[in-house]
Amino acid sequence: MTLNLPQWFDLHTHFRQGPVMAAYVKAHRDMGCAGALAMPNTQPPVSRISGAAQVDGWSIESYSAELRAAGADVFEQLIVPLYLTRQTTAGMIREGAASGVLRACKYYPPHGTTNSEHGVRMDDLIGGEVFRAIEESGIILCIHGEQHALTGPDYIDAQQNAETRFYTERMPRLIAEHPKLRIVCEHITTRTAAEFVANAPDHVGATVTPQHLLYTLGHLIQGLKYHLYCLPIVKFQDDRGALRQAVTKAGQTKYFAGTDSAPHTTKATACGCAAGCFTGGCAPQLYAMAFEEAGIDLGTPEGVSVFERFLSLNGPAFYGFPASSQRFQMIKAPSQTPVLETPAGSITPLPAGMGMELTWSIVK
Repeated sequence: MTLNLPQWFDLHTHFRQGPVMAAYVKAHRDMGCAGALAMPNTQPPVSRISGAAQVDGWSIESYSAELRAAGADVFEQLIVPLYLTRQTTAGMIREGAASGVLRACKYYPPHGTTNSEHGVRMDDLIGGEVFRAIEESGIILCIHGEQHALTGPDYIDAQQNAETRFYTERMPRLIAEHPKLRIVCEHITTRTAAEFVANAPDHVGATVTPQHLLYTLGHLIQGLKYHLYCLPIVKFQDDRGALRQAVTKAGQTKYFAGTDSAPHTTKATACGCAAGCFTGGCAPQLYAMAFEEAGIDLGTPEGVSVFERFLSLNGPAFYGFPASSQRFQMIKAPSQTPVLETPAGSITPLPAGMGMELTWSIVK
């Protein structure tokens, strides 16, 4: 069985900073990726629009230049969002939008994930001038949708978790206050989030990662498979089922690929497990496996159409750029994703960390 697909765009990934960037960019190119949205939670963060990098922050221009020098110049699209901090102003948003440099902004819950300590509380942004400027400028707001500063029982239990609380308590207020705001609900993990996006206006979409379509909390904690640890964490079977139903619905336009691929040379640290699954080099294969587990027959035109829509078409349409005219192929054949060697050390990809064999291979 062979899939011949338009090259796809990873609309949520991490390339970090420094000499390692080239290896991460190459891993994306090697899996048929035509472009990327590169997350701004670097060290320091991407917190300005233009100008040279400074000690306390990159600009979109300077970080984009670093990425292009690391090999991203071959991408058809490269989007770097502005990290929303307390130094972000409405004037910055309007000027960045007018210049064409600013295409997306990123909301991080304070201390909610890797390098998110510069984030601003959602309650301090809803109804404010920064969100008004983003809305009026037609810029996309990328949201890490979890409520922050929760105690353990509130963070996750059988009835609710940080994501469900965010989508029931914060997101309805956000849309009510900013009805024209273009929003990407990133790496959604729960039935609550999937149903919220389905019922929201057409200018609200969502990315879904391969790990959240394949795995559950049971996979993570049975043997403490820390290469599966990411934020938001994988959830329960019902949540996975809702995500699978959302992405495989014929004709759907709201859900698209964003891997949240996040490389770490050391996962288990003295202060806890580093959050992020590395899926560079293997994301399309993992997505294909997830679609098959969801009951999609990739040997039929109908099945290929559903998969192609999610992987290659919906994301570009939502962000307002053309789908790629270049194509890549996958075949139904077992493969392995090797450990990635970088100047900073070895990066273990998710399949290797889970001891799994891929059932699809990319044709080089």
